[in-house]
Amino acid sequence: MSRIESTFSALKAQGRKALIPYVTAGFPFADITPALMHGMVEAGADVIELGVPFSDPMADGPVIQKAGEKALGLGIGMVQVLNHVREFRKRNNTTPVVLMGYANPVERYDQQHGTDSFVRDAAAAGVDGVLVVDYPPEECEAFAASLRAHGMDLIFLLAPTSTDERMAQVARVASGYVYYVSLKGVTGSGALDTAAVEQMLPRIRQHVHIPVGVGFGIRDAATAQAIGKVADAVVIGSRIIQLIEYQEHAKVVPITIDFLRGIRKALDA
Repeated sequence: MSRIESTFSALKAQGRKALIPYVTAGFPFADITPALMHGMVEAGADVIELGVPFSDPMADGPVIQKAGEKALGLGIGMVQVLNHVREFRKRNNTTPVVLMGYANPVERYDQQHGTDSFVRDAAAAGVDGVLVVDYPPEECEAFAASLRAHGMDLIFLLAPTSTDERMAQVARVASGYVYYVSLKGVTGSGALDTAAVEQMLPRIRQHVHIPVGVGFGIRDAATAQAIGKVADAVVIGSRIIQLIEYQEHAKVVPITIDFLRGIRKALDA
């Protein structure tokens, strides 16, 4: 059983929903990420999604795009992202970490460090899952198998426009959890339509029999609580990025903890 699977299993037994915060690695300071990850756990995070900075993130809105650009400017690449995870694992061996990003940094890492080196090194660093936005399920069964062989999960996005055929394709390859994008558009865009999400989840669950997390558009305790009533997990990214974007170094972690504690309290209410 993977660390992600065991986390969701424990939450289900407790009747609780998973809180999954997202932050771009190396943002807003190159050295802040391990401390920020620990702060997220202290605030009640169950899984951490760590964004891998990339210059052309087509699924991300302006907020996360800007965060990625800043992190790249600070010299954060896949090597540094894996170092952040290694540093986090020195004091936390239980909270799952999922890398979220795009194919280019993964394949570039393999080109620089050898075939299949990304999967090997990610597993060694303590990564539990990978979400590669531009890897379609029909083209990455070998990648999924390689991840599973190293104890990691491959997580996929589904969207309001996903067909039943695509849901079935995802269900055949995905493990850990599936990430449902709650709105049409990029991260941080539009208003969340909770009723539409509630209508979509039963259709997804006809095909997908692992936990379903919902993200894109969740910005506060009220929207998190509403989504938590119908989904297995709530994913929050852009709002955290906005909160910490202009903070001085010493305030980044406390502000994130304060925000996530409010979300955790709402989910557990």
